[in-house]
Amino acid sequence: MNSPEEMMFGYGLASGQPIEEVASKTLFTIHVGGLEIPFTNHMFMIMLSSLVLMIVLPAVVRRPTLIPRGLRNAIEAICVFLREDVARPFLKERTDYYIPILWTLFFFILTLNLLGIVPLDRIFWLITGKPNWGGAATANLYITGALAVFSFLLFHAAGMKEKGVWKYFATLAPKVPWPIRPFMFLMELLSSFVRMFSLAIRLFANILSGHILLVVLLGFILIYKNFMVASASIIVTTLMSLLELFVAFLQAYIFTFLTAIFIGFAISEEEH
Repeated sequence: MNSPEEMMFGYGLASGQPIEEVASKTLFTIHVGGLEIPFTNHMFMIMLSSLVLMIVLPAVVRRPTLIPRGLRNAIEAICVFLREDVARPFLKERTDYYIPILWTLFFFILTLNLLGIVPLDRIFWLITGKPNWGGAATANLYITGALAVFSFLLFHAAGMKEKGVWKYFATLAPKVPWPIRPFMFLMELLSSFVRMFSLAIRLFANILSGHILLVVLLGFILIYKNFMVASASIIVTTLMSLLELFVAFLQAYIFTFLTAIFIGFAISEEEH
């Protein structure tokens, strides 16, 4: 049973173990036949993010207004930017075909990042008395890995759809003398897996490090229990939280930007 101090300040703060604040925690177990499937706080955050997107975005976008304002204006500006400045330089005439999935990817990652900043676990605890219903889902390597696998399958599927399976793999390697062509093909195939791992680790590492830094800064309050230290800690934490807000947008943008580049490489008629 978590103590009130642990719930109010977080187990990572109260125990002096910052990594615990972003660790995946089992909320309950689902029994399917002989299988036991743990339902974690990060799985809950994924469901919550999906629900927020399915409710909020349609409600905002479908509101009939001649001149978009507020949140709708911001969403439309982001969508136009992603379509014209991120996707179109690489996808050319196929931009309109692939942009919906890039929009979805961006807003899903962004929502996960933003909800990870909100102390939902504390809010849920204050309301229901149940701990751990919150957390930074994108600080979980399994989740960022799943997103990277999706991107990996997406750009390969796009290449095979646009060119056909055999032509896609034939153009995977650059034009080189035939004795070294099999080697270059394997290197290009390996590089596509490297792209997948880089997508997963980049998102995971940036979100994880930011949350751990915030936990450490707030931990000084419990360690020193001094007014001056607490004041400095709160000010720096507030500034770092604003930086985390910027990182949330930046990492969603980078993931979407790189996915657009990889799709562009896959559907290009030129050898990679």
